[in-house]
Amino acid sequence: MENKNEIKEIVREKYADIALQSKTVNESSCCGVGSCTGVDYTVFSEDYSKLKGYNPDADLGLGCGLPTEFALIKEGDTVVDLGSGAGNDAFIARAIVGEKGKVIGLDFTEEMIKKARENAEKLGYNNVEFRFGDIEDMPITSNKADVIVSNCVLNLVPDKVKAFKEIIRVLKPGGHFSVSDIVTTGELPESIKSGAELYAGCVGGAITKDEYLKIIKDAGFVDIKVQKEKVINVPEEIYLKFISKEDFEKFKASSVNIVSINVYADKPECDKSTGCC
Repeated sequence: MENKNEIKEIVREKYADIALQSKTVNESSCCGVGSCTGVDYTVFSEDYSKLKGYNPDADLGLGCGLPTEFALIKEGDTVVDLGSGAGNDAFIARAIVGEKGKVIGLDFTEEMIKKARENAEKLGYNNVEFRFGDIEDMPITSNKADVIVSNCVLNLVPDKVKAFKEIIRVLKPGGHFSVSDIVTTGELPESIKSGAELYAGCVGGAITKDEYLKIIKDAGFVDIKVQKEKVINVPEEIYLKFISKEDFEKFKASSVNIVSINVYADKPECDKSTGCC
């Protein structure tokens, strides 16, 4: 697979393309962004339309769960949404935190930031902001957020160890995160891991569930819970765009599953590594 910078550029370009399309185009396309050369992102997505704060202009059908459903967000909280896209989860969080709260969306795709800011302006929100930045090096001060949410984004980050260290830095002592993400029940074949389109489509960058949870624990989080888990049935024709029939048959025989999970964890009230005790 490409180096980390090349991976990020592949992901950035893919999601910039998506930002320039409507959700209708994304869903009507057989593969996501108006053509049959990519991964159909809607195989992962869940229905947001009944949630308070839902805005169809902000829903590009890119998530793999409903992290705000489990996030225990309260009125007045400061919430950070990682990989905020067009603002879907940020606006759901805004409906919960109310006028007294604050929502910060973070994304490293300029086209997504532009779209999210336009949506926020149309909604008249003055306590929702969208910042351009990298999850591995967030432009957010330490001990800022009561809650961090993320929806099918951390699997796209090359350095997940660094990402979770940044998450614990940005959270207030006693704060928590709720993230929906894609993991696997075993090791993916190298041919899937090395496929650029499969990486950008949330498959190639997925690590095992056990490894994912270990990274969270090693970052210093406690009370780690998997709140929801669902096997994702990625259609065979998607894999066959990027890997051989032989490799696909080996993968199918391995019984490794692609799984959507929602994970919750707390930052300890006292964290000696950050000097907050």
